[in-house]
Amino acid sequence: MKIGVIGGSGLYNIEGLTNVEEISLETPFGRPSDNYIHGKLAGKDVYFLPRHGRGHVYLPSEVPYRANIYGFKMLGVDCIISVSAVGSMKEEIRPGDFVIVTQYFDRTKNRPSTFFGNGIVAHVAFDKPTCELLNEIIYNACKEEGIPVHREGTYICIEGPQFSTKAESKIYRSWGVDVIGMTNIPEAKLAREAEIPYSAVALATDYDVWKEGEEVSVEKVLATMAKNIENAKKMLKRVIETLKPEDLENSPARTALVGAIQTKPEYITDEIRKRLELIIKDRV
Repeated sequence: MKIGVIGGSGLYNIEGLTNVEEISLETPFGRPSDNYIHGKLAGKDVYFLPRHGRGHVYLPSEVPYRANIYGFKMLGVDCIISVSAVGSMKEEIRPGDFVIVTQYFDRTKNRPSTFFGNGIVAHVAFDKPTCELLNEIIYNACKEEGIPVHREGTYICIEGPQFSTKAESKIYRSWGVDVIGMTNIPEAKLAREAEIPYSAVALATDYDVWKEGEEVSVEKVLATMAKNIENAKKMLKRVIETLKPEDLENSPARTALVGAIQTKPEYITDEIRKRLELIIKDRV
């Protein structure tokens, strides 16, 4: 089994990997954020990618999301587990808590969010944007490790890199979202188009700026993040040890493109077929 992991702010490696090697890829959408770190854990192949690059060199808007996900497709991963730092939009989601993301609200503005276009059209279902089967395994792993976790939550993704104004934060909160971040979109959309089951674990570091007396500061965020990263490593290790190929056999993500491509086959050029070969080869 091949498992992809995308690390967010502060998570730059997975402990316990053996036979570690780096894999450099060039995709039709450019180079990914960094080399993929490949290793073995519990007899499974794990491919880790730091979303912002080692040294944290990419802004949220600069992350080469399409290259990152296409690279995982090239590697043949069976699923992707995404980890990212977020702000909490609800009192009951405390700094240090994990949230299994089950819904998104997209407020980004400047990011390519699809592999399609430029001569080929596809519309994938995205009503349930993360893999429910993988979500449940991650939730159970958190409970077993004693990590405070919420089974579901809505993630609002903003462009950044600035944090929200108080007015924005209060409006987002009034919409009923649970956490706020800058990186899960378009990552989740692209994983769905690539037919890779995708789950996102949001690591709350603060209460954003809606809560008086709890304003965001780099110092507070870093202190909570250090604890979050240690828990994330425990969670990932347990998930990787637990996960079996048959667990994801019935994930709807695996057939997301069935019937989704609207362009007639005779209008799909050789250039398009080459560019999207790994994604569309069995669907047109």
